Amino acid sequence: MSNLPDPVRVVQLPDGTYTYADHLPAIQSTAVPQVVHQHIHQAPPDRTVQRIALGSGIGAGAVAAGVYFGPLLVGALTAIAANLAILTFLAVAMAWGVVSVVRSVGGAEGKAAANTLTRARRKGK
Repeated sequence: MSNLPDPVRVVQLPDGTYTYADHLPAIQSTAVPQVVHQHIHQAPPDRTVQRIALGSGIGAGAVAAGVYFGPLLVGALTAIAANLAILTFLAVAMAWGVVSVVRSVGGAEGKAAANTLTRARRKGK
């Protein structure tokens, strides 16, 4: 257990807000001013992610679910759309084939039936 990091201490300030104990200003007994060169944009990534996730009201489980199931959902919807497109193409091709065969085999009666259906469709619209 000695290889684990020290637990993070959170303290409540006099104004009622909470902060990490390592962010509190150090109490100095000397009167010599100290120059502090601090890069704000280089915050520890683990605390930054925790603050973003907890500050937005979602937990790590919701973040992980979004990361995992988002691409999975996109992939499933793409596969469904591709299957529907293939089935539609096959249905159109088979209908065209059936119509062509009926017209060629049916002779004059098949052509007359096709014309009758065409006229009936046009009147219905």
